[in-house]
Amino acid sequence: MKYIPALLTLVVTMTFVISPALTDPFSGFRADQLPNPQINPPIQPAGYAFAIWGLIYGWLVVSAVFGIWKRAEDPDWNRARWPLTVSLAVGTPWLAVANASAVWATVLIFVMAAGAILALLWAPARDRWWLQVPVGIYAGWLTAASFVSLGSTAAGYGLLTEALGWAYIGIIAALCVAAIVLWQRRTPSYGLTIIWALVGIIIANGTAEWTVTVLAGVGILAIVGMLTVITATGQKVPS
Repeated sequence: MKYIPALLTLVVTMTFVISPALTDPFSGFRADQLPNPQINPPIQPAGYAFAIWGLIYGWLVVSAVFGIWKRAEDPDWNRARWPLTVSLAVGTPWLAVANASAVWATVLIFVMAAGAILALLWAPARDRWWLQVPVGIYAGWLTAASFVSLGSTAAGYGLLTEALGWAYIGIIAALCVAAIVLWQRRTPSYGLTIIWALVGIIIANGTAEWTVTVLAGVGILAIVGMLTVITATGQKVPS
């Protein structure tokens, strides 16, 4: 029975990867989904940045196949598999939900992000390229994407502030979460994915919303600095 987590991980990974082919494309919340339509909100990265999903899908499949082939009953892998399975299971219908409800999509993507981050924190140090790195990329993108969803939805409902204000809030909040995760787990793939998202925000905003561009740039410097420090000092994962 110890192979059950590995089998479940493989199954939900495949459903997660296949789901986009069975769902209408999603490129942001439609104008009719929010009281205040959010067309290209400043917190959203440029479209090219979403190409990272190809890398995420492919590497998660490779990880799941390797896991059931070589680490089917490994207790260290199993510990990380449970939250990863939850994240992928919730992620399987996410595109369909996002096309129907911005609010529920936002709730679910935070559940996905929490599961992915927990899986990253619990991933064993060994087999780094087979589990920790792909989960790190997945968790990093979801960290950014969850706050993009929150910022777009909250601005769409006119909560607290407008789109520009939510861009500031979302970027700062995502950076705070990223800093905590990086401090707990020295995983460059996670930090580099956050940087990828921030570069996408810079490209999307340019000089039109230069304050968002500057904030994203400061965030990149902060993540690069943190990655440099924890790598140079050889910080170990806290027990």
